[in-house]
Amino acid sequence: MKILIIEDEAPAAKQLAKMLQKAEPSIAVIEPIDSVEAAVKWLNAFPSPDAIFMDIQIADGLSFAIFNQVEITCPVVFTTAFDQYAIKAFRVNALDYLLKPIDEDELNAVVYKLKTRTPPQYALNFLHNLVPQFTKPIVDFKTRFLIKQGTAFNFVETQDIAYFFSEDGLTQFYTIQNKKHVIEQSLDELDHQLNPSNYFRINRKIIVSIKSIKKISPHFNSRLKLELTPPYLTDIFVARERVGDFKTWLGG
Repeated sequence: MKILIIEDEAPAAKQLAKMLQKAEPSIAVIEPIDSVEAAVKWLNAFPSPDAIFMDIQIADGLSFAIFNQVEITCPVVFTTAFDQYAIKAFRVNALDYLLKPIDEDELNAVVYKLKTRTPPQYALNFLHNLVPQFTKPIVDFKTRFLIKQGTAFNFVETQDIAYFFSEDGLTQFYTIQNKKHVIEQSLDELDHQLNPSNYFRINRKIIVSIKSIKKISPHFNSRLKLELTPPYLTDIFVARERVGDFKTWLGG
């Protein structure tokens, strides 16, 4: 089975390809495509694949635009980070989808369906009707944080923050330059304000940047021990229930 992946995030495309080949070793994954323009050119130039796994928001717009420019007759599986309320439309119309981060069991079920079921027909007018659901403004993650220095205020760019932590009832962070600051937001609030591609909450007390991780070591009771830079004052562990998600996050 030949599968085309349309995805603008290279790590996500690579991870999906690995998961597909694990689910079905006979699958041949075609080199990923990252834009509407490139997808249209490819689909006009080459024979149709057996299936397409298509992210909804890609480099140059919504992937729905592909359907306006080329006829797609093979099964399409949409991948999306949108919440399950918006995605219900897919279920009603018998279109397959995978919600990011992609669950291995759900992917296996979709691969089985592709191998054993007759693909649904894709009505162009239905795809047009779906577009408004996915044209909401993209979430604006915080790009900087206000800090107080003495009697003055300043700001720190989010990209310069190594990790956030909660201690003595205060939320604090260390910058990559090893400077500590206090902020007003709680870690729960930061969960929704930070780009999940760059930051991960490893336990109740710490959110780390991918750039801050210096070393990862297996530890007792299925946990992982982290060494961060700049160094944290005590040992840091990924909570056992978060280890699987953490490994997925590391792989992109």
